[in-house]
Order: sequence, then C-alpha cells, then structure tokens
Amino acid sequence: MAKSFDIVKMLGEKKPYLAMILVQLAYAGMALFSKTAMAKGMNPFVFVAYRQAFATLALLPFALILERKSGDQLSYSLLWKIFLVSLFGITLSLNLYVYAINYVSATFGSASNNSVPVFTFVVAVGLRIEKFSIREWSGILKIVGTVVSFSGAMVFAFVKGPQFSIVNLSEEKAMSNHGNYISSKEKWIQGCLLMLLSNVIWASWLVMQAPLVKMYPAKFRLTMLQCLFSCIQSTVWGMALQRDISSWKLTWDFNLLSVIYCGVVVTGLSYWLFLWAVESKGPLFTAAFTPLQLIFTAIFSAFLWNEMLHLGSICGSMLLIVGLYCVLWGKKKQVKSEDDKATMNETNV
Repeated sequence: MAKSFDIVKMLGEKKPYLAMILVQLAYAGMALFSKTAMAKGMNPFVFVAYRQAFATLALLPFALILERKSGDQLSYSLLWKIFLVSLFGITLSLNLYVYAINYVSATFGSASNNSVPVFTFVVAVGLRIEKFSIREWSGILKIVGTVVSFSGAMVFAFVKGPQFSIVNLSEEKAMSNHGNYISSKEKWIQGCLLMLLSNVIWASWLVMQAPLVKMYPAKFRLTMLQCLFSCIQSTVWGMALQRDISSWKLTWDFNLLSVIYCGVVVTGLSYWLFLWAVESKGPLFTAAFTPLQLIFTAIFSAFLWNEMLHLGSICGSMLLIVGLYCVLWGKKKQVKSEDDKATMNETNV
C-alpha cells in the first residue's frame, strides 16, 4: 500500500515535467506545420488570420468555464490597451514569424526561440522593470548570457560550414530534398533577421503582460481577447494584401490541419499546460525546457525533409542554449539573493 502511494506521489511530482515536454513538442510542431503550409503555397497573412480565429475558439471554453465567477470589469480604456498590445505584440510578431519561416528552416525557427527569454530580459531592463548589478554574479551571468545568446543567433544566421545529416542518405538526395525548403543565401539572411525581430517583439509582448494582468487578472479572458483582436487585425491586414478570394478558402487538406493545430493545440492546450506549470514550478522552470523544442524540430525535420544541418547551425544552437541557461542561472541567483535579504530583514525585526 505504501509502495503504491509512493508511485502515485512520484507520478504527481513528474506532471510539470511531462507538461513542459508536451508544450515544447507542440511548439516544435508549430514550426514544422507552419513551414510546410508556407511551402505548400498558403499565404502567410491568411495563415495567421485563421490561426488566431481557431485560437480564440479554443480559449473561449476556458474563459467561460474556468473564469465564469470572475468579477473583473472591462473599461473602454482597458480594451483599447489590450487592442494595442495585441496589435504591436501578437499580430506583428506572428506575421513576421510566418513570413520569415518562408526563407529559413523550421530548425532555425525553433532555435531562435531560445533567444526569447534573453530578449525579454533586455527589454525589461530597457523599460526599467528588471534590475541588475555588474557587481553581483547574477548581473554578470545575465550580461554574459545575453552576449552569448546574441552571438549564437548571428552564428546560426551567417555561418554555414560543413553539412551533416541525421538521416543516412546519399548526399545528392539529401541536398535535393533540403533545397525544397531552403531559400537563397540572401533570403536566408533576411528570414533570420525577421525571425529575430519577431522574437524581440514577442519578448516585448511578454513584458507587457505583467501590467495587463494586474489591471485584468482573468488570464484566460485576457488571452482570448488578445487573440480575438489579433484575429480581426490579421484579417484586415491580410485582406488588404491578399484580395484573391481563392486564397482565403479552406479545404480539407494540410493547410486546414496546420491552422487548427497552431490555433487549438499550440495556443489553446499548450497555453493551459504552460500556465499550470508556471503556477506549479515557476517561470524559470518552464523556460529551462525551451531547448527541447530545437531538439524535437531538428529530429522531425531530418526524418520528414531530410534536412541538412551545417556546422554553423550546430555551434549557433549550442551558443543560444548556453546563453539561455546563463540568463536563467543569473535570474535564479538574483531570486535567491532577494529571498535571503528578505529573510534577514524579517529576522532582524
């Protein structure tokens, strides 16, 4: 009886780990599905509009059921703020991401996500939300992590080197399949820079969530409203750029599966799992799993598209991951130092 209780307890403790593995697996799928949909000719702006529509529908039940007793009121001023945050955060970031994925590999899309926590730190410092000191180890680690992560992104984007393939194929076949999904050098660099810009904007959106949540604590409703506004904005933007009605028609094909997956699984299910893991273990715990997305994407890309990895890509990915963990390590030291100071103050009182 005691042994079975220990097993149940152990499984309960592993749930946050399993949740974050599933979240990173879902995000890896987002890069793969988005890349394939663009390769099959789907307009990127149409893709974002439909994705946000499905995301709104996916979050609606959570907002209505889990937060039905929420008494938080929405003012016109708050709605306007949410609208602007959606426009300059979600809408702009997603449109840049999907446009950039046309010209880069899904692996780079996943690798670049390791820079989001680093960019979040930089934006927070710029807005004076985050503080650090170069006289403390936590501040030094954050600065080193930021520099290393940015260097990794540049190495991934601009350095090629010898090629490697996870799947054992002939060089001619691998290069042929690889060429179907990778653009010219100029377009590759353009796509990499746009992807990094998308991550900077996404990091800014994450920083803006803290004051928004204080004004409107109902998290699911807040996220649903942002997805709804983003859907409207993306639809208007997409119709202005793509007026061909046939491009907006969805049929029972891979494109429909892609927008449903990105909207329902990534935004709906993954958001709920991510939020639960943050509340259970904290934001540092969840950020530490980000590199898994790169590993999953690289493996799937190799088997699905026989994607060739360059030495520069491998070195850049390693630098991105090292930079990420340096920033997280510095943040952990800062939190521990603040807790120790608070404990000492309480003891002195």
